Amino acid sequence: MDEELRSLTERLRQESGGAAAFEELAATGDHDALAEVLTAAAQPLWARELAAFRLGLAGDRRAFEALVLFLNHRDPPRCASAAHALARLGDPRTARAAAALATNELRVAYALHPVRLLVELRAPEAVPALITTLRRRLRPHDPYRRVALACVDGLGDLGDARARPVLDDALAHPRLAEAAVRALARIPRQR
Repeated sequence: MDEELRSLTERLRQESGGAAAFEELAATGDHDALAEVLTAAAQPLWARELAAFRLGLAGDRRAFEALVLFLNHRDPPRCASAAHALARLGDPRTARAAAALATNELRVAYALHPVRLLVELRAPEAVPALITTLRRRLRPHDPYRRVALACVDGLGDLGDARARPVLDDALAHPRLAEAAVRALARIPRQR
């Protein structure tokens, strides 16, 4: 079993209180039944999350909107599960949605998982979105250090020369400097 699926299943089993409806939803192979949970009224959050996650892993694009909502949720485990499923979904809209969430300054507290998803996807939107997000995190007294570090590490992983200027700027920030040195070392020098 996929480790993320196992973790999500255990978390949601507890959240559901071990309800019979949870066990039914966790066991079903019927994608139409899972998709129905996403659109039916009065479904508990755990049911929607489980249905979206399972559909996402199966590559069923009906999960896309729900997974994007979970990617931007205030609860980090929900964000992590949604990012995992979105990375496997194969929907061409995913990178654009993750970039929009990563660069949304009103929701920056929840940008960590969209940033990580962009790096994993290696989509054309990734480098510009990470540069934008990191540049904003370089302001004095910015409280979102984890987001900034994810951007620095991600830009190093992506190895795109466009990231050099913002990574050079990150060197001046004590909490980012070491990561910025490592990231810059992974970006090939242009001749």
